[in-house]
Formats: sequence, structure tokens, C-alpha cells
Amino acid sequence: MKSVTGTTAPLLSLRGIDKYYGDIHALHDINLDIAAGEVVVLLGPSGCGKSTLLRCINGLEPTQGGRIFLDGYGALGEDIGWHAARQHIGMVFQSYELFNHLNVLDNILLGPLKAQKRQRDEVEAQADQLLQRIGLYERKTAYPRELSGGQKQRIAIVRALCLNPKLLLLDEITAALDPEMVREVLDVVLELAAEGMTMLIVTHEMGFARKVADRIIFMDAGKIIEQADPETFFTAPASQRAQAFLNLMHY
Repeated sequence: MKSVTGTTAPLLSLRGIDKYYGDIHALHDINLDIAAGEVVVLLGPSGCGKSTLLRCINGLEPTQGGRIFLDGYGALGEDIGWHAARQHIGMVFQSYELFNHLNVLDNILLGPLKAQKRQRDEVEAQADQLLQRIGLYERKTAYPRELSGGQKQRIAIVRALCLNPKLLLLDEITAALDPEMVREVLDVVLELAAEGMTMLIVTHEMGFARKVADRIIFMDAGKIIEQADPETFFTAPASQRAQAFLNLMHY
């Protein structure tokens, strides 16, 4: 597949996204553009639709309205099928989602070998390089049960990166970690941001959000309430709802 748009077009565009769970309107007419190399952080109270939005972007949840466009390939799920789309969108979950019966290396190689049909030697070389970078090369033959939470989450990030994604979705990736393990995971994300990886991040780590984001998007009740650069959002939020949220987070 080749992109059919110029380089100035947004990497990701959401147009009028609606999501329902029965009678619950989980996402209301979401419109959002993300540029290549941009890091956007979604903030908001639990249940406001942040994680649901990420899952819709990756086709893990069906939408009931609107369209999602990625890098000029057309509408995801229409012009480009979800199987093909997920080869360009990496996602890291709160609960790691590693296969317990596979060792670290085989967990990482599964997607590139099965979905992308790449050569094992090439993918393994990439995996080795990434594992060395995060300090876990010596654990490549270990199984998930033998790893700490922080190590498993770093492995999950490497697994996503080995797909060479255009966009990386991170869904509360530190929520299940002990406090002392959070830093080692967030440091990896900060490095990726510095290198120009396009990311859409859901987090409750306010200090991290302020440091890593190019733009903050604040959601409530399935709607985008406001968006701003981090300094503006954290020092002078435009809405009373955002101010109340920051006060609740003691930030």
C-alpha cells in the first residue's frame, strides 16, 4: 500500500466518531487530527471514554458513526481492512497481554512473522537491538512469569515497536505497576517521543503527561472538552471541568 496524500496531511484523522454500549453513548462526535511525530496525551476521569477511543482507533471496538483515516490509506475498516491497518498501529495495554507459554523473544516475533510475513533473521535482529536498548537482552529466553511488571511492560512496548508502526497507542501502561517500576517504563516512552514516534497516550501520570506531550486533550463523558499545549492546560485550563479534574489529581 502507498499513501496517496502529501506529507502535510495528518497522520491520523478522526471524523465524527460515535460509540455506543447499548443505551450508553460512550463517545460523542469525536473529531481529532494528529500529525506525524506528535505526542498527544488523553486526560480525563475514569470512564470518560479515553481507552474506548484508543480501542476504536485500533479496530478492537466497532464504532456506530464516523470514520478513521490513517496516513492517506483511506478509512480504516472500509478502504483498508483492520488486519492490514493493525500492521501500522501498535498498541500497548495496561495488562501487558503477553502469551505466558511463549518466551520473551517468541512473544515479540509473533506479530511480525505471522501478520507481516517477515523473515525471522531480520525481525530477530531488530528485537535484539530493541531488547539491548531497554536493558533486557539477557532476558530474551525468559517467560513472562519470570519477569517483573515493569519488565513485562517494556517487553510489550518492544513487541509493538517490532511491527514498525506509524502510530503507537499506549493505554494506561503504568496503571498495573508498583510505583518503583513506573519510572523504567516511562523513560522508554520519553525516549520514543524524543525520537519522533507518533503516540496517543492515555495516562493518569500528570507529571509524565506534562513532560512528554506536545498536546493535551481533556475528555469528559465521552466528549473532547478542551485541548491545549501542556503548559497552558496545566497552568490555565479553559474549562471548569478540567480545573476540577486537576484539583482532584492534586496537580
